[in-house]
Amino acid sequence: MAKLVARKGGTVVYRVAFGFGLAGAFLLFWVNGAVGIIGNEAQPANLLYGAVFAVGLVGSLISRFKPRGMARTLIAAAFTQMLVPIVALFIWPPPAISWSPSVFGVFVLSAFFAMLFIISALLFRRASAAG
Repeated sequence: MAKLVARKGGTVVYRVAFGFGLAGAFLLFWVNGAVGIIGNEAQPANLLYGAVFAVGLVGSLISRFKPRGMARTLIAAAFTQMLVPIVALFIWPPPAISWSPSVFGVFVLSAFFAMLFIISALLFRRASAAG
């Protein structure tokens, strides 16, 4: 992985962008696997977050890790990240449909991960403009 980043991104901005994206993906995997974001780790709705990883993997391979394509990929990953709790809310509605602290917390946590992906995308865009 380090060789790929060194070969594809000669700039510091590219490496920082890659780091933010990787950190976001790692933290999402870790938190979702350990305690679950929606409900607990046994809640099947948490499997929907696999779509974020699929978008990231497919987009990265299609773009060949080039900065412009990576920026687009991470925007798509952030969008997917925020779409997951919306889809889960429709498929597995809570017993009382309201903006209870748990429902609101899922959206806040998803927004945190989406923010990491957006920061990474903006940095990749800057790396693309730099050369």
